[in-house]
Parts: sequence; structure tokens; C-alpha cells
Amino acid sequence: MKIFLISPVRVENNLDLETRIAIEMYVKSLKGRGYKVHWPKRDTNQNDHSGGYEICLTNFQAMLDADQIHIWYEETSNGSKFDMGGVFMLKMLGIKKDIIIVNREEAEALDKSQKSFLKVMKHLAD
Repeated sequence: MKIFLISPVRVENNLDLETRIAIEMYVKSLKGRGYKVHWPKRDTNQNDHSGGYEICLTNFQAMLDADQIHIWYEETSNGSKFDMGGVFMLKMLGIKKDIIIVNREEAEALDKSQKSFLKVMKHLAD
């Protein structure tokens, strides 16, 4: 089974060390269970001289190839928001993917807004 993991990539997202380690451990646990995981932080070339275009192409192709899309939700991650837009577009095109919000309880506890990407992803995941 192939999994695409949406998660923050850049350090500027102010992720604490504990969260960064938790994401890495999550990826290792998936790989340990035999899943093939595309994790953009590790598997997408982040040195993109096109200004991000190639990153977006690579990630969207990996989403198309994946059986499941897992989301480590972080509100401040712009790249994650773009990738979540890709997940929404897959749904609009009728392409079915299982969607799992990895840190759902934590993200829900922090989400105080009436509208959010988290609420949209929860709708697609349920």
C-alpha cells in the first residue's frame, strides 16, 4: 500500500522538536508495517529552482499514485494547505482516496475557527 503524507516541511513553521520527532516516528512506523510512504520532507526535492512548481507537480503525482493520503495537520503550513487543495480536487474529480488525519484530536482542540482547512479535510475523511 502506498501512502502520501501531507505534513509541514519547512522549519519556519515553528514546529517544536517534539512534533518533528513525532512525525518522523509516524513515518518510521508506517514503513515498519510495510507501507511505502511518500513524505515530501524526505522524498520531494525541496531545492526547486522553478519557485515551487516542480514540488507541486511531484507531490500531486505522488498523491495520484497513493492508495491513502495521511495528513499531519498544521494550520501554519502553506505547503500543506496547497496539498490539501489537491486532495479536494481529487475528490471533485471523483478519484477516491482514503484520507486519514493523523493528529486529528490535537488539531481539533486547536481549531477555534468557524471555517478551516481542517474542517474541509474532516469532511472528506469521514
